[in-house]
Amino acid sequence: MDLHGLDDDERVIAETAAAFAEKRLAPHALEWDATKHFPTDVLREAAELGMAAIYCNDDVGGSGLRRLDGVRIFEALSYADPTVAAFLSIHNMCTWMVDTHGTAEQRKSLVPRLASMELIASYCLTEPGAGSDAGALRTRAVRDGDSYVLDGVKQFISGAGASDVYVVMARTGGDGPRGISAFVVEKDTPGLSFGADEYKMGWNAQPTAQVVFEGARVPADAMLGGSDGEGAGFGIAMNGLNGGRINIAACSLGGAQAAYDKAAAYVRDRVAFGGSLLDEPTIRFALADMATALEASRSLLWRAASALDDGHPDKVTLCAMAKRYVTDSCFTVADQALQLHGGYGYLNEYGVEKIVRDLRVHRILEGTNEIMRVVIGRSEAARIRAT
Repeated sequence: MDLHGLDDDERVIAETAAAFAEKRLAPHALEWDATKHFPTDVLREAAELGMAAIYCNDDVGGSGLRRLDGVRIFEALSYADPTVAAFLSIHNMCTWMVDTHGTAEQRKSLVPRLASMELIASYCLTEPGAGSDAGALRTRAVRDGDSYVLDGVKQFISGAGASDVYVVMARTGGDGPRGISAFVVEKDTPGLSFGADEYKMGWNAQPTAQVVFEGARVPADAMLGGSDGEGAGFGIAMNGLNGGRINIAACSLGGAQAAYDKAAAYVRDRVAFGGSLLDEPTIRFALADMATALEASRSLLWRAASALDDGHPDKVTLCAMAKRYVTDSCFTVADQALQLHGGYGYLNEYGVEKIVRDLRVHRILEGTNEIMRVVIGRSEAARIRAT
């Protein structure tokens, strides 16, 4: 990570994350990927350093940092392992949703335990028939006395079966986004079960499965925001995704930077046609494009994070821009890094093919990049009409 221009506090935050990643993530990343090991013990070590509630309020155990600090932390962590960093970003999103939209009692009872990762959280929005069109979700929560009864299926849930709590979007009203509410559901709730662990292209160090609700009864105070949270779930989910989008972009950036550094070292040391590959003009052109993409990605990402911190009117658009551009561009950087390794890039031991596999899904989750173009295009159309 480029630390130029950071003040002392910012530098310490970034360097702390980088040191943790180098010591506790990097040596194990390939093994965790191969064995599908979910390192909850290491995640809790990260929580001890304040990385599980980064931009949550400190009165309930959060670190009280900015979104800008957060993307720097996730870039540093993903330099060592994008998969573990990405799961931690999801947990942070859930924790922020409780801290920001929860009642005083919900904040007091849940956020400190999420900040320490005594409780590990998963985010449940996507369904088998409602991915990009999240407002069409069908999981239903029906009021029954002092409880709600949940029925439905959530798809592609990171941490499913391993996490302790699930932030679940369910329909409490009519069709469309305004009929959706958010609930915090505990793992041991009767009627809650999990599908088989999915076999995936990447992200093997975190489990992914369906979360199934069959008459799962939760207390009414499990609704995020209490009685005021009725119908507010879709807005809560979308607000959470603004941060999720820049966080996953940061995970792409860290992974791509690692891939670039591996490729740079390889072409420096590799001899072919009587000289170093680094002396070949075509190799230098590839490195030039990759370095430019990384620099542009970092600049746009930091701009979007600052806009979210400042409540800028264009924050949603800028977060969508950062997610779209950074995840696309950084996947291309990682793929090019593999190409520069030649056949060695295709071998597991060099670590580049894992980065390519892990970064591919970032263009799909937290809103596909096609949906990001919808968000950006809608905003641009409104701006143009207003001029």
